[in-house]
Amino acid sequence: MDPGPAQRVLVVDDDPALSEVVGRYLRRDGFVVDYAADGTAGLAKALDTLPDLIVLDLMLPGLDGLEVCRRLRRVAPIPVVMLTALGEENDRIAGLEIGADDYVTKPFSPRELSARVKAVLRRAAAGSVTPSTTARRLTGAGCEVDLVAHQVRRDGRLVALTTKEFDLLVHFMTNPGRAYRREELLEAVWGWRFGDTSTVTVHLRRLREKIEPDPSAPRHLVTVRGVGYRFEP
Repeated sequence: MDPGPAQRVLVVDDDPALSEVVGRYLRRDGFVVDYAADGTAGLAKALDTLPDLIVLDLMLPGLDGLEVCRRLRRVAPIPVVMLTALGEENDRIAGLEIGADDYVTKPFSPRELSARVKAVLRRAAAGSVTPSTTARRLTGAGCEVDLVAHQVRRDGRLVALTTKEFDLLVHFMTNPGRAYRREELLEAVWGWRFGDTSTVTVHLRRLREKIEPDPSAPRHLVTVRGVGYRFEP
């Protein structure tokens, strides 16, 4: 059976040695790899070639990784795996807030990065969490979710959600009233058995800002003290 065209990954990093090692592992796993050495060139190449995924360093000359991701998110839903240093927790959270799909902390194993790239691409190909229903639409919390068009409307107005925000909302709406630990949400929505649960916290906060009438006093995405979160329609 024809496996189809190879997926293309753009590596944006100003360290040529690191880029070459990452590219070597990605090519070994069947990817076509392009490179850019600064943020301005990386953004231009991404918009010109529309790769299947971008490996994006946070600390770049010219435009930094956060700004590249922010500008990219305005025009193209290309998955992004960010590379961060150990002490850059605030930047890592900021990256997740503006739509990065995953992050890998330096120093890292190129094999781990390649595995993360493949996992993000699998999730992107799946589109969204598959609900345990054959319905095209979900309703609740004043929202109408179109599972086919991948759109959310609140009070008739279109709400712009990232892929993971959409997946998280669908997961909650198909399991109303159930309290989830952050670790459970990380595995159910991101597919990670291990990872930083701040990823869930950041996405939950952003989702509240978009669908709750008063995000500071949420009525639908509620916190369950000592456990995690629950969805109340």
